[in-house]
Amino acid sequence: MSATQPVLAPIPLAEERRALLAQAVAGLDGASLWWVSGYAAGLAQAQLPPQGASATTLPKAIAPATGTQAAQRLTIVYGSQTGNARRVAEALSRQAEAAGLSVRLLRADAYPQRELASERLLYIVISTQGEGDPPDDSIGLVEFLRGKRAPKLPELKYAVLGLGDSSYADFCGIASRLDARLAELGGARLFAVGLADLDIDTVATPWREQALAHARDLLKTPTAAPAPTPLATVTPLRPGHAGAWSHEHPFPAELLLNQRISGRDFKGPRFGQHGAADKDVRHIELSLDGSGLQYEPGDALGVRHRNPAALVDGVLEALRLDGETAVSDGGDTLPLREWLAARRELTRLSRPFLATHAAHAQADELNALLAPAQNAALAQLFNTHQLIDVLRRWPAGWSAQELVAALRPLAPRLYSIASSRKRVGEEAHLTVDVLGYDAFGHAHGGAASGFLAAREEGDQVPVYIEANERFRVPADGSRDILMIGPGTGVAPFRGFVQERAETGARGRNWLFFGAQHFNHGFFYQSEWQDALRSGELHRLDLAFSRDQARKIYVQDRLRERGREVYDWLQNGAHLYVCGAIGMGKDVHAALQAIVAEHGGLDEEAARDYLVNLQTEGRYSRDVY
Repeated sequence: MSATQPVLAPIPLAEERRALLAQAVAGLDGASLWWVSGYAAGLAQAQLPPQGASATTLPKAIAPATGTQAAQRLTIVYGSQTGNARRVAEALSRQAEAAGLSVRLLRADAYPQRELASERLLYIVISTQGEGDPPDDSIGLVEFLRGKRAPKLPELKYAVLGLGDSSYADFCGIASRLDARLAELGGARLFAVGLADLDIDTVATPWREQALAHARDLLKTPTAAPAPTPLATVTPLRPGHAGAWSHEHPFPAELLLNQRISGRDFKGPRFGQHGAADKDVRHIELSLDGSGLQYEPGDALGVRHRNPAALVDGVLEALRLDGETAVSDGGDTLPLREWLAARRELTRLSRPFLATHAAHAQADELNALLAPAQNAALAQLFNTHQLIDVLRRWPAGWSAQELVAALRPLAPRLYSIASSRKRVGEEAHLTVDVLGYDAFGHAHGGAASGFLAAREEGDQVPVYIEANERFRVPADGSRDILMIGPGTGVAPFRGFVQERAETGARGRNWLFFGAQHFNHGFFYQSEWQDALRSGELHRLDLAFSRDQARKIYVQDRLRERGREVYDWLQNGAHLYVCGAIGMGKDVHAALQAIVAEHGGLDEEAARDYLVNLQTEGRYSRDVY
C-alpha cells in the first residue's frame, strides 16, 4: 500500500508574474525581504471583507510618514561593508525602542531619499571602505546627498558615527564628509561626529549613549492614545536567533586540508613541483561540523589568529621588555608576551599609536608625518611599515603597561568563503594569500595568513561567519552573472559557480580572472576547465600580466569585451567584483568607459548608470 502524498496548494501566480516577483526581490537582504512580506500581508488583509477598516487602507508600517509622525520619530540609517556598522546601528535601535521611542532602522540603500526633507531626527552609522570611500550599500545615498537634488534641511537634527581603521590616512573620511554635508544643507549637528577605530566600542558605546540621551530629550511627547490594531500581523518565515558563535566567541573548526595552489610549474621540467614563485597561496578546508554555522556564497569567514612568535620576540627585543611581566588591562591580567601574541595588533599601525610613539621618541620626523597636510606621506608609511619597523627606526622607551594600553586590540581577519554548502556540506573553504616579504633588512609576514599557513591537518582554527547580504547570487536563477576576481579575489566566485550549479540556475556565468603568471598563478585551473566542459561556467576570460612584454590586466580584458559586457548588463545581468581596492577602482573606471562608449552616454550619465546598478543590487563589490 502506497503512502498518501500531501496535496500542495498550487502557486497562484502565472509564470510571468513569478518572474517579475523574483526580479523584484533579487539582491534584497533579510530585513528588506521581511519588510516586503509585511507589505504583501497588509495588501492581502486589505482585500478581505471589511471589518471596520477601509479596503484601501495600507498597513500602518508602510503608510507614508506625515510631518507630525516624522517629528516624533528617530530614523537610524546605516552603511556597512562587513557588518560592524549594522551591529552598532541595531544596538542603538534596540536601546531606543526599550526607552519607548518611535524608531525605524534602515540600511542606506533601503532609505527612501524623498523623505529626507521631512526628517527631524536622523542618526547615520557608516563604515569606511578603503581610503575614505563609502561602503557599497551607501553609494546611492552619498551621491544623492552630494548632488544638486539634495534638499535643504533647516529642521533636521542629526549625528554621525563613522567606523574605520586608523592605519589608513583618510580615517573615517566618508563619515566626516557626510557630517559636513548635512551641516552645509542646513542640518543642526547635535554633537561631534564619532570616529571609531578597530576597537569600535571605545568610541561607539559613548556615542550611542549620547545619541540616546538626545533622542529621549527631543522626542518627548504627551501620552498618546492607544495605537489602533494593525491590519496584519506578520510572522517571519523563519525565527531569528542569535548564533552561539561570533567574533567574540569563535567556533574551533578542525583543519581538514591546507594545500598550496601557487608556485607550481605546469609546463616545464619542474611539472608538479612547488618552486620559489613570488606567491604562496593556500587552499584551506575547515570543518564546521557540529557548529550550527551556516553561510551563503559571498559571506566571509572570520579568523581569530595569534601573532607569530618571532614578531612578538622582535617587539620585546626592540623595547627591551620582559615578556613575562604581568600586565592588567580591562579586567584581565596576562603576561606581556600573551598580550602581544593574542590580544594586540602588531602588523597594522594606527595614527594614535604613532602620535604617542613620536612623543616617546621625541621624533620630529614622525611628528611631521602626522600633520594634516602629510596624508600622502603618512599613507606611504602605513603601507610600508609594521609596528616593529617603527620601533626600530625611531627607538623609544615604553613600559609594558603603556604598550598594552596604546596598542589596538587584535582584530580578526575576514576571508571570502570559496565554497557552497550545497556542494561541500558542513565545510568552509578559503583561498589564502600568505604574505611574506623582506623590508628594512628583516623578514616580514602577514599575521593571520601566516597563522593559517602554519596550521596542520587536525589543528583547530577559531572561526565565525560574517554575512555579506549584498554579495549574493541573484535570487532569480535565470539572471546572467559577470564575475571579476583576479588573484585570491576569485575565491567567492568558486562558491558562486558551485551554488548556481547545485540549484540548477539557468543563467549564464562569465568569469574574468587574472594573475601575474599562467604557470604559477592560475588558481583552481583544473576546476575552471572542468566547469567549462560541464556547462557550469559559460565563459572564462584570462589576463596574465607578466607573461608578455605588455602587461595585461582584467580591466583590459573587460574593455576588449566591452560590447558584450554592456549587452549582458542591458539584459539584466548581475555584476560582481572581488579583490584589492586598487584593482576595484581600475575595474570601475573600465566599466564606466564601457558604458559610456557602448551606451552613447557622457561621463556623468555613465557614472549614474553604475550607481543605479549598485543601488538596484546588480553591481556588488567585495574589495579590501
